[in-house]
Amino acid sequence: MAARAGRGGPPATIRLPLDRALGHVLAEALGALTDLPSFDTSAMDGWAVAGPGPWAFEAGAGLLAGRGPAPVLPDGTAVRIATGARVPPDTTAVIRSEHAHVDEARGLLHARRSVVTGQDIRPRGQECRSGEQLVPAGTVVTPAVLGLAAAAGYDALPVVPRPRVDVLVLGDELLNAGLPHDGLIRDALGPMLGPWLRALGAEVSDPRPLGDDAGALRSALTSSDADLIVTTGGTAAGPLDHVHPVLEALGAELLVDGVAVRPGHPMLLARLSPDGPYLVGLPGNPLAAVSGLLTLAEPLLAGIAGRPAQDPYRALVHADVHGHPHDTRLVPVVHRPGRKGGRDHVAPLRYNGPAMLRGIAAADGLAVVPPGGVRSGTEVEILDLPWAPATPWTEGCFT
Repeated sequence: MAARAGRGGPPATIRLPLDRALGHVLAEALGALTDLPSFDTSAMDGWAVAGPGPWAFEAGAGLLAGRGPAPVLPDGTAVRIATGARVPPDTTAVIRSEHAHVDEARGLLHARRSVVTGQDIRPRGQECRSGEQLVPAGTVVTPAVLGLAAAAGYDALPVVPRPRVDVLVLGDELLNAGLPHDGLIRDALGPMLGPWLRALGAEVSDPRPLGDDAGALRSALTSSDADLIVTTGGTAAGPLDHVHPVLEALGAELLVDGVAVRPGHPMLLARLSPDGPYLVGLPGNPLAAVSGLLTLAEPLLAGIAGRPAQDPYRALVHADVHGHPHDTRLVPVVHRPGRKGGRDHVAPLRYNGPAMLRGIAAADGLAVVPPGGVRSGTEVEILDLPWAPATPWTEGCFT
């Protein structure tokens, strides 16, 4: 573990076979292991021809993909060729089947269109030369990256291990099933955090409900071998809020202890020891916890995994948005295309209180609203959510 980012050293490198590398981050740049293509190939089904036409051909002869080198093609001759087949030496061009006229009786091939030297031939090294960088380090391995790596000759990829995350759910008032009753409420964060953190590229253990038990919390923290521990609730200063006292007893370093953001101001970031895991303490209110996920957990996980940080950008907001008198507000929004040539914009959503999830469930981002709020048509910074844009069922959720 000493080599993992967040544990006192640079990210480790592991090699994973292609079928297991999806979603990981490349630890090293990928250089081409061969020219692509590695030999001159036909880009089309048709005829390989040499010299000027018309061209004589041998009935029944042809070149197929996956076969060995073809013999030299003499001037004035042609041979059928399949897409991907190796082009014979001295080939002038490939004529597509639909652009060729075959005179079977005379054994001659005529071109229906002018022939340009090199047409419909993929020359060796057209896409890349051996040793050329294909993908830089820090790139997330997508299906397309896997395909490119395979084409370039890779069987395994050098990647950064996924950050490992433990999720600890605090609170005696939480139910894991059924309807709320007798002062008890359903745990909304336990089911949400695992998938959310996995969407950020982490390996996540099953959420562990600990109740409001300081001893259980301390034991869970000291026994964890994760890179990051995420707790829910218990970050304020109430009689059952044990996160701060337990961290103090363990000698943890508090890096962030509350922020000027609503919802989410009691979030915290700590490091349990110089070579130990980080801890992100999320508030117990669901939307406040989402704020902590996006502003503390996401950039921290990106650093551990070697992922590029989210590029900040701004968008027009299509409505007045009330602000907090002194703090920044994070407000769920959904992106909308402009009408009649207007600019694209974001629309704020209702149900944006700290205990609400209805707004964020319909959102594809959070608007960063400065103290005092903003007027319609103002540009605001946007924090994207790590999944596809919201769907049209957002009706009824707009302010």
